[in-house]
Parts: sequence; structure tokens; C-alpha cells
Amino acid sequence: MQHWIYLAVAIISEVIATSFLKSAEGFTRFWPSLVVVVGYLLAFYLLSLTLKTIPVGVAYAIWSGVGILLIALSGWLFLDQSLDMPALIGLSLIVAGVAVINVFSRTVAH
Repeated sequence: MQHWIYLAVAIISEVIATSFLKSAEGFTRFWPSLVVVVGYLLAFYLLSLTLKTIPVGVAYAIWSGVGILLIALSGWLFLDQSLDMPALIGLSLIVAGVAVINVFSRTVAH
């Protein structure tokens, strides 16, 4: 169960870091840049711990799928970015893919 917590925190750290990239303005602003660097370091460290138990392909599929969804939501909520119907359909397909992996794949460590 601990590996799922590591993966969840890794995803959240990566989403926070990615969300701060714009405000870091090319790493010219100290505090947003620090959030980006620390967020990515924490995310990759926790992902490495996750990979002790979950196969890399499955972990990365979950990482990227959930991360894409959360980044799109973050952009919509905080950066005033719009999501049109094709974007919503695409995001739904990504979520469906992650769900299929988690529910039906025998390679996922439960």
C-alpha cells in the first residue's frame, strides 16, 4: 500500500512543480523556481521508491495520466485556460486508460 502513497505524492509534487513553471519565468524568479526544483526532485525520488514495487510502464502510465488530468484542471482553475470539448474527451480517454490499467492489469501491484 505504501507504494501507492509514494506514487500519489510523487504525482502531486510533479503537478505543483509544473504548475509553477510559468510563474518561474524561465527560472528568473527565485521562489517559484525553488518550488519547481524541489517539487521535481521530490517527485522523482518518490517515483523511484514506487518503482521498487510497481512495474515502470504501469507506474509511468498512472503518473502521466493522472498528472495530465491534474495539470489541465490546474490550468483551468488557476491560469484561466479553457478546455474545449475535444480536450475534455481526450482527458476522459486518458482517465479511462488509467482505470483500465488499475482494474484489469495483472502487472499492477495491489
